Amino acid sequence: MHIGELAERTGLSLRTIRHYDEVGLLPAAARTDGGFRVYTEDDFGRLMVIRQMKPLGFSLEEMADMLALLKPDGGTAGGEAATGGAAAEKLAGYLGKAIHEREKMARNLAQADELIERLRAGA
Repeated sequence: MHIGELAERTGLSLRTIRHYDEVGLLPAAARTDGGFRVYTEDDFGRLMVIRQMKPLGFSLEEMADMLALLKPDGGTAGGEAATGGAAAEKLAGYLGKAIHEREKMARNLAQADELIERLRAGA
């Protein structure tokens, strides 16, 4: 699929997808004779994982590292071998960070809900 279709399917901008290509997170699977990027369903899956990482504050380097450990469907790359040793430790570290960031987001959301209720009561 071309970049426009990928953008539409993921809800991300063309600029964002091009940036991920330029930094190596999502290199185009191929290019047409005219130089247009072409993406696969695997690329779509990879981009969806990147989209999940972004709000949790992972750096581009952390994203690249996690993508090397994860398959597009969210499983681990290489089956059981990827979950042993250093890879398992890295995944556990990323899991801990994701949980911590999600908890912070939940607290912020609760505070926003409290303010909204206060504003409704005062209106």
